[in-house]
Amino acid sequence: MILYLDTSSLLKVYVKEVHSDLVREWFKAAEAIAISRVGYAEAMSAFARRRAQGELDDNEFEFVSESLSAHWSDFVLLPVRERKAGVLAVKHFLRGFDSIHLAAASELPTAFPGEPVLFSSFDTRLLGAARAERLDTLHLSSRDGLVMEPMVQYG
Repeated sequence: MILYLDTSSLLKVYVKEVHSDLVREWFKAAEAIAISRVGYAEAMSAFARRRAQGELDDNEFEFVSESLSAHWSDFVLLPVRERKAGVLAVKHFLRGFDSIHLAAASELPTAFPGEPVLFSSFDTRLLGAARAERLDTLHLSSRDGLVMEPMVQYG
């Protein structure tokens, strides 16, 4: 399985948040982790903001920053497709970086034919847009408690 993480999901790998354990399980189970190149700057910005707000101390900030940097070259790093992102932003009323993530993820089924691709985000608008673009998504379900599960619609 190729797992695409937007920044809201990527942060949960490095910083303890609600549902971090679930995202870390999917992270470990994936054959490959894919992310747009903008995710690095977004994640570093979020780490810095949390340090400034007192949610991370200096040691924690250094640890999460170094951990992300160490993993970065192991990820499938996807280029920015600005024109496609612009079309998706208008079509689905997405914020700029969300449309960049969706544009990047939508390239994966073609780049990895026959491999299951799952899109992960904790932004409901972005998840809805991903489904509309025929991407299989991970979502929270309360059926068996709060779990992450694939919502495979288009397999």
